[in-house]
Amino acid sequence: MKADGRIGILISGRGSNMESILLAAEERRIPAVVAVVISNEPDAPGVARAQARGVETVVLDHRRCATREDQDRRIVSVLEERRVDLVCLAGYMKLLSPGLLKAYPGRILNIHPALLPAFPGLESQRKALEYGVRFTGATVHFVDAGVDTGPIVLQSVVPVEQDDTPATLTQRILREEHRIYPEAIRLFFQDRLQIEGRIVRILPPPSAE
Repeated sequence: MKADGRIGILISGRGSNMESILLAAEERRIPAVVAVVISNEPDAPGVARAQARGVETVVLDHRRCATREDQDRRIVSVLEERRVDLVCLAGYMKLLSPGLLKAYPGRILNIHPALLPAFPGLESQRKALEYGVRFTGATVHFVDAGVDTGPIVLQSVVPVEQDDTPATLTQRILREEHRIYPEAIRLFFQDRLQIEGRIVRILPPPSAE
């Protein structure tokens, strides 16, 4: 078990999933601390929210870098300086470069507002409504080089109501995101996630001695 693990969170916006992780760490529902929150957007509301909870924040404006690789080298430097074990994307709106993926293989998680592999990318709630599905939901997955294509850790199903709008559906999905993301992080730090190709096996908890 990775006792007292260290998490780095990447955000671009309001940081609601970030806050759910911070709260879970504060309440010791996950055996880890959030070492740093990094935002590529200087005006992201999540920066102030993290600071209000006493968490170190670093703003790395991606506009100041010529390439995605340059930006991700700066991110890796910040993460390594803080000895981060797990990177959590929480509304981070930039694709990761091969360099960042190589620096943290099997140690980057993301949350997506759909039941992957359905509706990857942006505006998943609108796509679900337009497609007419009866159920959608939330997915926690490991990050790979594709767009929302990494091995799936946890999913939660959310029924689609006939009078749903993207806004109402988003709110109900968010409640499930806030529930399953900390749970996936807990399983990671308990060494209970085993990646076998595309399959993530959830191992049983260790037997009490």
